[in-house]
Amino acid sequence: MLDTKGPEITVGKFIGGQAMLKKDSKIRVYMEEIMGDNTKFSVSYPNLLWDVKYDTIIKLDDGLIELKVLDKGTNYLLCQVLNDGIIKDNKGLNVPKIHIDLPFLSEKDRKDINFACKNNVDFLALSFVESYENILEVNDILINYGNDHIGIIAKIENERAVDDIDEIIRVSEGIMIARGDLGVELPLERVPGIQKAIINKCHLSGKVSIVATELLSSMENVLRPTRAEVSDVANAVLDGADAVMLSGETTIGKYPVETLETMEKIIKAAELDIDYLDLLNKAVKTEDQEVTGILAYNVAETATRLNCKAIITPTISGYTGRKISRFRPKCPIIATTPNVDTAKSLMLHFGVCPILIDDIKAFDKIIDHARKLTLDLIDVNKGDKIIITGGYPFKEVKHTNFMEIEEI
Repeated sequence: MLDTKGPEITVGKFIGGQAMLKKDSKIRVYMEEIMGDNTKFSVSYPNLLWDVKYDTIIKLDDGLIELKVLDKGTNYLLCQVLNDGIIKDNKGLNVPKIHIDLPFLSEKDRKDINFACKNNVDFLALSFVESYENILEVNDILINYGNDHIGIIAKIENERAVDDIDEIIRVSEGIMIARGDLGVELPLERVPGIQKAIINKCHLSGKVSIVATELLSSMENVLRPTRAEVSDVANAVLDGADAVMLSGETTIGKYPVETLETMEKIIKAAELDIDYLDLLNKAVKTEDQEVTGILAYNVAETATRLNCKAIITPTISGYTGRKISRFRPKCPIIATTPNVDTAKSLMLHFGVCPILIDDIKAFDKIIDHARKLTLDLIDVNKGDKIIITGGYPFKEVKHTNFMEIEEI
């Protein structure tokens, strides 16, 4: 997954890489590049001088430091520091409730998308999306490159995106709830409700939902997460999110491996408490009346009610695996495919374990191979049940048309 920079405002560089800002001190924010210190710094957006008003609150570094605009000079803003904090090179700057007049895609973003296409990236995570038109703009670029593989993940980081969320979900592969900037642009107390609503909307639409930012942030410095963080990860899983995402914990944190192990334990424990039938019943209400969708629903319901150990589905495009995932079966979905792009694209979907296989033409050999793989991957006992589903004849039909229940 490649993350675009998007229309973000950042501060410039500081002498020594950082500066300590003291509460009630005055600081100048320059529109031209200068080396910063505890009395001044520059920003990457010259029009900030005209876009903000007196008494506007400016937030730095995900809201850790706040400034209030007191006055305007010819090329700077005079601000009051509202709280102590350390600001470092190139950190983000947000101005809640103010529309920043920047193009959605910078020249750097366009070069990065070109890089993504040349290097077979699987997903683009688009930063600071404001409307569905932003998604369509990137989709047009991918079409021009002849790329039909890359999935677009819209990062929700501001109120305008929240307001247009239904249309953004409609034209995206999935949504990333990026709680860092979202919690700066909107009151923090609104973020949990927005998160739950977006996860539910993605689930009902059959789109991927990713919860990101500060899931286990205390583990950047200590080996044990807080109880609130454990609950945060677990609640995302219980709500039906497809993925939870670590960031600072595994990039700048002291305990990246231990953090990942901790998150895995939390996810596995939370998955035991998911109300799978409730998620299934919600999804079926918005399912189109077509063969693959209805059969996928029946596969997921049967797997959950019979406590099956696995669902095996040979697939070329991944469509069947995605459909079954939408209904949140209680067991893993083993999606076997000869297509490496399909295998990679399925990795983000809830419960799907894609397995790359040789391009075997005989359907019975594909099923035998998948069955053996499942027995190797999952701890099963005599009498346990698995479900095999797919389209027959393989590669000749465009939809799923059979379901077989096997007892080990």
